Amino acid sequence: MNLVVDHLPRIFQANLDRLFVRVIQPTMDALVLHPVLEQGEAASMNEFLDRAAAQVDNYTANEAAKSFVLTLAAVFERQLSIWATSTGTKELGKLRGFQEHLQACAQHTSVNLTTDDLGAELDEMFTVANVVRHGEGPSCERLRAMAPALWDHTIAEYRDLLPGPSRPSETLRLRRTDLVRYIRATTRFWGRADPLPMAVTDPPYWLT
Repeated sequence: MNLVVDHLPRIFQANLDRLFVRVIQPTMDALVLHPVLEQGEAASMNEFLDRAAAQVDNYTANEAAKSFVLTLAAVFERQLSIWATSTGTKELGKLRGFQEHLQACAQHTSVNLTTDDLGAELDEMFTVANVVRHGEGPSCERLRAMAPALWDHTIAEYRDLLPGPSRPSETLRLRRTDLVRYIRATTRFWGRADPLPMAVTDPPYWLT
């Protein structure tokens, strides 16, 4: 038994929990979000300015959500790397990239990535992070095929504020429910990798 390695999943889960509960959730809740952005000709300059301000509010909230997905993905990837190198297993120490670490760590700890679509949720989160980081490219094309709901334009609550034709990476729409899915996936992973008694394998929070 390696006590250091055995304790890491619980520490990682707790750190992610604190990051979400103390930083991400309060910040997202504090941001102003308008359920519908009014369209058409404004009746006055004040109404026009109010509509413009609402667009900026929603755009800013979406940018914050994107940044938080990037943060969650970076923290989780770093945790996987720390865990892999802490096991003392030479093969795990040579891993490179998110998918290699995820698959190997899951196999080493007997975490089933197909349960609750755990692997798919983590893969989606990391792909979103790549799109946020790099913009247009293979990751964006892959994400559009993987998660088309992230480009749901039937909901009139978002406007791309950049000039010129809209880019897919800029019309990517992330909501609080997406952040909830990703934090649940990361904490579920570590809960199920936790070999100690009373492991929280299915965190019950963030249901709304």
